[in-house]
Amino acid sequence: MPSKTVGTEVVDLNTLAKQRRDALPKPTTYDLLGVEFTLPPIKALPFELQERVGDLDNTVAVLKDLLGRDKVQEMYKAGFTFGDLELIAQEWQKRSGVEPGESPASSGS
Repeated sequence: MPSKTVGTEVVDLNTLAKQRRDALPKPTTYDLLGVEFTLPPIKALPFELQERVGDLDNTVAVLKDLLGRDKVQEMYKAGFTFGDLELIAQEWQKRSGVEPGESPASSGS
């Protein structure tokens, strides 16, 4: 006689996830040194990119993924500095609803 498996509850998160995604801030367009670029809210990024956003060392790589190499080259030519990247990261976090020091991929996201 087959053993009876104790049932586990299945929670469908699709509706809740859609509501949460719909409530995210809209993408923000930034302008620095004549270079205009638009970044989506951090919590809207695919998980693999979110993991890299929290580390300032990865900022250029993430920007290349999001904006493309040509836009990053435009940033280089405009003379962006490390301090500028730090400012971009801070403003991006703030406008994305991510507190400084909070991991974008934290359990609260």
